[in-house]
Amino acid sequence: MSRTFLISRTDAIGDVVLTLPVAGRLKQLFPGCRVLLLGRDYTRAVAEACPWVDDFMSFDELQQLPPNQQVAALRVVGADTILHIFPNKDLARLALLAGIKVRIGTRNRWFHWLTCNRMVKLSRKNSDLHESQLNLALLAPLAESALLPLSEASSLVKLTPTVPLRPELQHLLANRQPGQLNVVLHPRSRGSAREWGLPHFGQLARLLHEAGHRVFVTGTTAEGEELRDWLIEHRPYVAAELTGQLALPEFIAFLAAADGLVAGSTGPLHLAAALGRHALGLYPPIRPMHPGRWAPLGLHAEYLVIDRPDCQDCRTKPVACTCIKALEPALALARVQQWQRRLPVGS
Repeated sequence: MSRTFLISRTDAIGDVVLTLPVAGRLKQLFPGCRVLLLGRDYTRAVAEACPWVDDFMSFDELQQLPPNQQVAALRVVGADTILHIFPNKDLARLALLAGIKVRIGTRNRWFHWLTCNRMVKLSRKNSDLHESQLNLALLAPLAESALLPLSEASSLVKLTPTVPLRPELQHLLANRQPGQLNVVLHPRSRGSAREWGLPHFGQLARLLHEAGHRVFVTGTTAEGEELRDWLIEHRPYVAAELTGQLALPEFIAFLAAADGLVAGSTGPLHLAAALGRHALGLYPPIRPMHPGRWAPLGLHAEYLVIDRPDCQDCRTKPVACTCIKALEPALALARVQQWQRRLPVGS
């Protein structure tokens, strides 16, 4: 009888992307198993684009149900094992009440001592492991060989678009000269990461335009409003401004069709990397935000970080993070220029 695993990861898009190796590793360890992701509605498209995830369960919909129906809904899933990758006290209790046989959590959450029957000693804050490896560590009660080298974990970060790109967007990306790159800039992070800053992104847009490349700016509707004046100022350098115009499934398709993306440590950066596109991340050297913990994973994923010790000034003044702003736009341009060597023949 095949097993059914429920992976609970109810936080942001980038976090979910870096949890995909858990699903992939389960498929390797338990051939024929069924893997479900329990997450927030806005991450559904990530689950649906991952070949290792068989189904998605909405945490938002679960929360809308009366307590007794929440337990019933969790039972219907038929999971024999739940992995609390992102600890949630309410979900831990529900899994216990639903009678899920194997309930795995970390030992440093007090409520797991009351609700889980398999616990892993794990401290994310002080670890030198990458986030994907920390997630894989939750598989230890299931298999001694669960933890993988980062190169192997990276191979399990994989997404495939589930919807076609609109013809007008296909045409927009295809309408370029030989050797010209389609580069996506995602300036904002919705507070999930240290930001490089609009002046630097503006300078990079200008440098890319002057180098003959095409710049596309993405973001949410709210971010588009925040960027309005900046977008007007930099309109000569931007081929298309797409903030608020792409739902997540189509955004994934757009990233898959572009050459690459430049961003901070955000969901879009990890999406681009998982799609096998060029993904250039901009990071501070501060623990635990540094790339050793949060670097994008993928065939063409890379990052820039200044070679500086952990900066206490940036800890106390996060808005004015001098470490990340010390990364000059010319450095990013040089990395992007290297992407040209990997363009398809005739592009």
